[in-house]
Amino acid sequence: MDVLRLIGRTRALFDGDIRAHDDHLRDLVADGRFLVIGGAGSIGQAVTRELFRRNARVLHVVDISENNMVELVRDLRSTFGYIDGDFRTFSIDCGGREFEEFMSADGGYDYVLNLSALKHVRSERDPYTLMRLIDVNIRHAVKTVGMAREHGAKRYFCVSTDKAANPANMMGASKRIMEMYMMRESRTLPISMARFANVAFSDGSLLHGFNQRFAKRQPISAPKDVQRYFITPRESGELCLLSCLLGDNRDIFFPRECSDLKLTTFSDIAIRYVASMGFEPHVCESEHEARERAAALIATKRWPCYFFSSNTTGEKEVEEFYTESETLDLNRFESIGVIKNCDTEDYVPLDEFWSRIETMRQSGAWDKKAIVALFESLVPEFGHLETGRYLESRM
Repeated sequence: MDVLRLIGRTRALFDGDIRAHDDHLRDLVADGRFLVIGGAGSIGQAVTRELFRRNARVLHVVDISENNMVELVRDLRSTFGYIDGDFRTFSIDCGGREFEEFMSADGGYDYVLNLSALKHVRSERDPYTLMRLIDVNIRHAVKTVGMAREHGAKRYFCVSTDKAANPANMMGASKRIMEMYMMRESRTLPISMARFANVAFSDGSLLHGFNQRFAKRQPISAPKDVQRYFITPRESGELCLLSCLLGDNRDIFFPRECSDLKLTTFSDIAIRYVASMGFEPHVCESEHEARERAAALIATKRWPCYFFSSNTTGEKEVEEFYTESETLDLNRFESIGVIKNCDTEDYVPLDEFWSRIETMRQSGAWDKKAIVALFESLVPEFGHLETGRYLESRM
């Protein structure tokens, strides 16, 4: 599958920057001890591949997904074989006691990269999933950066999202709050981050769903009015690597919009995807029609597609990587922009935020509106788009 062509591009985005810095990157990786948290997810696997192929001295990977971890190892062995360094995987939760013992016993790392995240907009439907989102996207980041510092790490990297810029959903707002916590933690340990475009065909994404629907001979459904930037899995790994190893303290890297990175609709990609599979897209007027006619259409080399106008909670029409108030460096890299951040002394609101979260957690009175209001109090630019409709109601 030609992912670049499907997302409307002809060349890899970061090739020039990788070529310009690769010798230095290889030296740093070959001499470094790396821990990748959340390394079995799509971005985590991409980061692990970039470190593995550059022969890391120590490369340990932690993730709660045992099955994805097995596939990661099989993929690395089948593609690159073996490295001279110490490569191991651990099926443990970075939020649990086992991870604390693991960090104490394993001798420390030079670089800790945290790729764990709850990434779906659909995660904000109920207060229970929201509390889990707060744990994974904020609490675990603060906990793991503290442990990285305690055990002598040189740098810490944490993945963010383009949805953190002027967030419209709780997932994006949670990552914006995580960025704020990381700015405080950066006073005692150098930290860098990256805001991502959509990673094409990453696990659980709508494009990954295209593969699932095709394999199961089911209709393809996509919004026709939502525009996103897309990068490939390999590009996601390269962006993390560059930010972790070359970023200054408090830097946030992001892909720069250019002729090779433009906003694209999901429906346009769906049409290219179906054609690439040897079928003619057949646009249906409703979900019901697409389901009912699927078998008959597919038998005639036509694939049922349903394209709709988005009306679900938290979906911005167009994503963005930065806000007007943020300071940018657009000169250091060819295809990467850098948000430059200064130290901020007023961290009292962060403590108040966490105190109120803990009060809510201990009381058992978990309420989505109260959590949204708490997020809004900490992130003034948070324009929560609540429609009462959620992605669970979509095909």
